[in-house]
Amino acid sequence: MNEPAQVLEVACHQLGLNCAPAELIRAAENTMYRLPGAIVARVTRAGQFATAGKEVRVSRWLRDEGVAVVEAVPGLAQPVRVGSRAVTFWRELPEHHAGSIDQIADVLHALHRLTPPRELNLPPLAPFVRLRERIAEAAMLDGPERSWLLEHLGRLEHDYAGLPCGMPFGAVHGDAWGGNIVATVDGPVVLDLERFAFGPPEWDLVSIAVDHVTFGTLPQADWERFCARYGYDVIGWAGYEVLRDARELRKVTFALQMAGQYPHLTEQARYRLTCIQGRHGPRPWHWQAVP
Repeated sequence: MNEPAQVLEVACHQLGLNCAPAELIRAAENTMYRLPGAIVARVTRAGQFATAGKEVRVSRWLRDEGVAVVEAVPGLAQPVRVGSRAVTFWRELPEHHAGSIDQIADVLHALHRLTPPRELNLPPLAPFVRLRERIAEAAMLDGPERSWLLEHLGRLEHDYAGLPCGMPFGAVHGDAWGGNIVATVDGPVVLDLERFAFGPPEWDLVSIAVDHVTFGTLPQADWERFCARYGYDVIGWAGYEVLRDARELRKVTFALQMAGQYPHLTEQARYRLTCIQGRHGPRPWHWQAVP
């Protein structure tokens, strides 16, 4: 049983939930469905039961700390294990859109100052998780391209292990951007807790910095406002380039993965690769979004 829709049906049956009709919201690394009763179901890829459990625990902890966060549906024993996959169930958000730069700064500032309890059992930040698998599975790569990516990844892993001192380690979102810190009529809400971890807060800040430096989508004035609002400019930190390059590599390998499912994305994936190889001039580059 590998199809997400089948997995969802089994999980709903186990919990006594109505899953008909289930409306597909998104199919990427995870598959999300809208269910009756304003519930959103999230079906993971294989082998992610522990991560799904972490997401539920983090949601409940953040809520208790007063941080507006997507909420796991109460009263359900979750995550639900179905074969090698996990399914979690969440309260659907009201109408929302990408958070403003001020909202993202405020949320990250508050989040980075929380002290995660020991029982939350946050994993250490893993900036390179699944990158080797994505590179190995990318059918569009030739031998030299695959070798280059693996060597580049190896260099970054080495440099990350020797990061210079920065802010104290703590709770980090892991994938901070306007699509994961969204704005509702009641204020910002934190979404997508899959990469939530314990590590350097700079990782979240670099996620915003690449929008300014790498892609040129965040204007200088907005970047300066973000830094002033948060209280720190991560670009001046000695470890910035390591985390920037790691962020860029994640985006390249994600495009490679998506191109394997959607061949029309092959050109975008190859363009991203040639950019980080230095074949399209200096940053900013103009990468198009992939699903």
